Amino acid sequence: MALPKISVPTFALNIPSKNKKKTFRPFLVKEEKILLMAQQGNEQDMIDAIKQIINNCCVEDINVDSLATFDIEYLFLKLRGKSVDNVIELKFRDKEDDKVYDFQINLDEIEITINEDNDPKIEITNEIGMIMKYPNIASTQKMAGIDDQEDVFNKVLISCIDTIYDEESVYPASEHTDEELIEFIEQLDSKSFKKIEKFFDTLPKLSHVLEYENELGHKRRIELNTVQDFLT
Repeated sequence: MALPKISVPTFALNIPSKNKKKTFRPFLVKEEKILLMAQQGNEQDMIDAIKQIINNCCVEDINVDSLATFDIEYLFLKLRGKSVDNVIELKFRDKEDDKVYDFQINLDEIEITINEDNDPKIEITNEIGMIMKYPNIASTQKMAGIDDQEDVFNKVLISCIDTIYDEESVYPASEHTDEELIEFIEQLDSKSFKKIEKFFDTLPKLSHVLEYENELGHKRRIELNTVQDFLT
């Protein structure tokens, strides 16, 4: 006789970059094991584990690799809050007085900060421009192991070009080689390149600020922006 199936609740989570909801279930024991093993490994192990957990827990079709990096971090924290406990406890050592301070964070209150100055449209001339897209987890993973910072930036940059346009046509970046895209970027003047840098500097991100006063009477501020910050 077959063993009974245990029903689990489902809930909707919004994917910030797409402003679209998907249905998820909480972590099960198998996801807890995946996370536990990843915590004993390196940063790449943790990224792979988070991807797998999101994929496992989404009861609809979802392409995890296509999600923006901040989508992945946001969904994981929300899943963790729904599955384990929405309140996490963190400890941070103050570098000034060398004391450890305890904090409680409600994951239900964590949201993505959207910078109004983030503009995916990069106007190069009156006729030519680019439309950018957010870095996704797949493109970020491709940078692992690359030591040359200029090479890393170039690869991230071209992976985030969605289209290039002029008065006559729109050119999807996916239809062009990395070499062609880099050659195009190298033609830009400094003013246009600063617009690209601004796009990256103002990307949406997880954001939560912890404020406290240390034993020396000084007000202190800790900003949490990544999943790792919340798992410290």
